[in-house]
Amino acid sequence: MRDLTVGKPNKVILAYVLPLFGSIVFQQIYNIADSVIAGKFLGEEALAAVGNSYEITLVYLAFAFGCNMGASILTAKLFGIKDYKEMKSGISTSYIFSVGVCFLLMITGLLCSRPLLIALNTPENIIEDSLLYLNIYTGGIFFLFIYNIATGIFAALGDSKTPFVFLVISSLANIVMDIVFVAVFNMGVAGVAWATFICQGLSGIVANIVLFAKLHKIKIEGKFRVFSKSHLKSFLYIGIPSTIQQGFVSVSNIFLQGLINSCNPVGSVCVTAGYAAAIKFNNFAVTSLSAMGNGVSNYTAQNLAAGRIDRVKQGFKSGIIISAVISAVFVLVYTVFNRQIMLLFLNKESADAIEVGHNFLLIVSPFYLVISLKVIADGVQRGAERIYAFMSSTILDLLIRVIISFALAATVLKETGIWASWPIGWGISTAYALILYFIGKWKSGSRFYNEEYKFIRRET
Repeated sequence: MRDLTVGKPNKVILAYVLPLFGSIVFQQIYNIADSVIAGKFLGEEALAAVGNSYEITLVYLAFAFGCNMGASILTAKLFGIKDYKEMKSGISTSYIFSVGVCFLLMITGLLCSRPLLIALNTPENIIEDSLLYLNIYTGGIFFLFIYNIATGIFAALGDSKTPFVFLVISSLANIVMDIVFVAVFNMGVAGVAWATFICQGLSGIVANIVLFAKLHKIKIEGKFRVFSKSHLKSFLYIGIPSTIQQGFVSVSNIFLQGLINSCNPVGSVCVTAGYAAAIKFNNFAVTSLSAMGNGVSNYTAQNLAAGRIDRVKQGFKSGIIISAVISAVFVLVYTVFNRQIMLLFLNKESADAIEVGHNFLLIVSPFYLVISLKVIADGVQRGAERIYAFMSSTILDLLIRVIISFALAATVLKETGIWASWPIGWGISTAYALILYFIGKWKSGSRFYNEEYKFIRRET
């Protein structure tokens, strides 16, 4: 465990966020493996089916992300002031609520999967494979939830290395199982889904066993409360807006997926397949940068709880530098080698789909340098519990992107107009996020927490 309130901020941030970045890299390898195996072994239609379902699975990830952030920020604050008894109570409360949400979501997802795919304008020749993949994935979201809660708590305790180890092992195992189930057992798209289900399940179980072992070593006086209304309030204060924010991302992507599906030439899924490949690379980059923002959130939460505003400012600068370097690498690879990396998903015969993905990456990737500024500024706001600040910047981005996409897709630009909406939305929302940071209202986060903590103590 690492106390983020001591040590030189630049070194602390670097040592803390690099394993987080590594974890995200392997998490994305985990996600990309399904599409790579589907595209290379099963063909363009299988790739389109997996990619089409992926946009719906992002709704599950939105809820898991909200639970991750709620548990993480709550734990980081209590760890920052070293009240370990209340910290354990907060963790227990987070688990109970999150598991309940998970099961409600699982039941709803299994009942609504086909209507959702129909609403996405899913081509008839891939709808059954899309449905099969989606239902198997939905059946395993319990493991997705408990894994995300565990990694959020690890991060809050300053331990960013343990989740990294889990993801390395799980990602490599997922790749092997994908190949075995598809190439050896000929299970098709179902094999890709079951490989994810099994590996996600094992990583979730092991991560929680290790976490509980770590928490058991933290000694407290007396027993902690298994469920606390005040901790639930604090959890929801971060978790609900984080879920809404990420859910808005997911719903926007679903609208865009439907619009993209409508751009396919008659009898072809080349636009859907090309986008399915390219968006994996895009998500790889953006999610990797978001890991930097999540690291800055926990760093901010710990330091504001300790009253160290000066360290938050230094952490913001360090986060900007690190994320800029990472984004520059992605820009270089995606602009120079975009056609070559598209061949990871597609065969040379899918020339039209490769061209679609090439155009997407060429238009979008240079603006990773812009979005890297936004995720760090948002990270400070989230760690300071400036809820509406970090929500509003993302919602602004997505509203602009969806509106422009539908407007430009109706012109001769078609899907190219959709791709152009990414840089426009990112540019405007980044400017807005930076303005909010420099206004400086996030500094009141420490005062807010002092009042909240008094409430928790009164309940105790």
